[in-house]
Amino acid sequence: MSPPELPFGGDMLYARPMLPAFSDIEAEWDAALDWDERYAYLIALGRSLEPMEAALKTAATKVPGCSANVWVYPIHDSETLRFQADSDAAITKGIVALVVAMAEGKTPGQVLTTDFQGAIDRLGLRQHLSSNRTQGLPNMIARVREAASRLAA
Repeated sequence: MSPPELPFGGDMLYARPMLPAFSDIEAEWDAALDWDERYAYLIALGRSLEPMEAALKTAATKVPGCSANVWVYPIHDSETLRFQADSDAAITKGIVALVVAMAEGKTPGQVLTTDFQGAIDRLGLRQHLSSNRTQGLPNMIARVREAASRLAA
């Protein structure tokens, strides 16, 4: 199990990691031998999120109902959506990275038809994470869908 690769190789001090596509995440997840490796991968995914600007961490971008602080900010980039997201808890940050990876680079219409719950269920997260860690997951998904819905209108 390897953490997400840095673009162009190099050192974390000089190159920002990139969030992999969800299909790549699923492939790595399936290749993991045990849940300790999956937890480590989840934490690495969180670290691969683009750093979120402090000015974007507001009440408007904060996801309600999460045991940790979670923020999600949509960016409409021509036809597709991108997101800045962050959390102050490592595993929760990995969970929001999974949600963002499912929506990243898609049109608002594609995001609205994405089966977030089915994808999360395929990973088996609910069975292996505490309810505190997954209680905000539906709200993270709702925040991403809400942004797509606004932009699709």
